[in-house]
Amino acid sequence: MKNYTITVNGNVYDVTVEEKGAGAAPAAAAAPVVAPKAAPAPAAAPKAAAGGIEVKAGAAGKVFKIEANVGQSVQSGDPIVIIEAMKMEIPVVAPEAGTVASIDVAVGDAVESGAVLATLN
Repeated sequence: MKNYTITVNGNVYDVTVEEKGAGAAPAAAAAPVVAPKAAPAPAAAPKAAAGGIEVKAGAAGKVFKIEANVGQSVQSGDPIVIIEAMKMEIPVVAPEAGTVASIDVAVGDAVESGAVLATLN
């Protein structure tokens, strides 16, 4: 895997790309993997108290839809929030199974890459 930083219209994205070729293992999924930038620790600390697992934005954009509710059980890969970026709807999914502890954004909010959108227990 290789990590790249890409800037599009002033928005910075950290992208992880899996290499295919001789000796490379086949990809488990066809979807691209976007690694969010790490949020500053002081800003993330108060929100982490609601739940131990942070759900972070992989790209800057606007909150289009909230798919999960506080108290709802989710599995790894279940959509939590939908972000609209560059006229595309990008699902932000649960990194692992858990219960939604907090939703830290509202529909229409502008979010930066790496921002904590929700927390899970």
